[in-house]
Amino acid sequence: MRRSLSLLARQVALRRLLSNVPESTVYGGPRPQEFSAARRVTVTTLRGKHRRGEPITVVTAYDYPSAVHVDSAGIDVCLVGDSAAMVVHGHDTTLPITLELMLEHCRAVARGAPRPLLVGDLPFGCYESSATQAVDSAVRVLKEGGMDAIKLEGGAPSRIAAAKAIVEAGIAVMGHVGLTPQAISVLGGFRPQGKTVDSAVKVVETALALQEAGCFSVVLECVPAPVAAAVTSALKIPTIGIGAGPFCSGQVLVYHDLLGMLRHPHHAKVTPKFCKQFGNVGDVINKALSEYKQEVETQTFPGPSHTPYKITPTDVDGFANALQKMGLSDAADAVAAAAQNSEKGGEPNGNC
Repeated sequence: MRRSLSLLARQVALRRLLSNVPESTVYGGPRPQEFSAARRVTVTTLRGKHRRGEPITVVTAYDYPSAVHVDSAGIDVCLVGDSAAMVVHGHDTTLPITLELMLEHCRAVARGAPRPLLVGDLPFGCYESSATQAVDSAVRVLKEGGMDAIKLEGGAPSRIAAAKAIVEAGIAVMGHVGLTPQAISVLGGFRPQGKTVDSAVKVVETALALQEAGCFSVVLECVPAPVAAAVTSALKIPTIGIGAGPFCSGQVLVYHDLLGMLRHPHHAKVTPKFCKQFGNVGDVINKALSEYKQEVETQTFPGPSHTPYKITPTDVDGFANALQKMGLSDAADAVAAAAQNSEKGGEPNGNC
């Protein structure tokens, strides 16, 4: 009985977070999602999977529709990445996105994904100055963005100190080593890391330092598979690979990339080599848009089945008479012609 009441309370709370627009309206807004039998993923859940040797699945998403799909697929972690700057906003790097804009993306994802662990990136410029700035930004990501944890990049002493301060403030932190896109000015571009002995050792040392700072997990980006295997073996926390081979505790890919969603040349230059496309959604989108354009131009859309709202013959006559009195005789004729056409289920006459 108590469990049923608890579930009901959670469902009511979720409905309050979503739209309360009545069912009879034209645009119903987002509908409350039914809670699945699966429990909400937490940091403890991930630790259990890691302990049992079960791979952890992570997808980077930026908005409500993609979050709904990530949630429905049963993905463990949904990362709201600062890569939104490139994938969603069209920039060449992740640097331009602000904390305010990241919070908007976080809120949208939080509304669409009630089950996965939600991790929000701290964007460039909001945590480098001091540990106090880092904590303040992390607090906002949780309180205003609705996230469960934050992710920060790099392993410089100031970043380690920031991670430690955020953890001590009671906020779960995911680290990020290897290729750290926010540091491309220092790295000289989007370059893989760990390809020399010194660089590989640095990756391991940085990951260990992040673990010591209290991080619950570390992302390994664009490092050779043996280096990722070494880090995974050395750490007691899960590693999440992206372009780091199969020896990590889990994997992460960007929603748009793994679906093959974007086919524009601009996106091609930022789609990483390591990304496997599990679908060709971009081709489906382009085909649908082309068909839509064609049907609008040939006036076959919208047809009768997509023109659902009716007006009674009596009101049509009254409306036409009112237009005549307003001196809008052409509009009155258009009303009569449209009503007659609708009754026959015909196509428009081309005068619209």
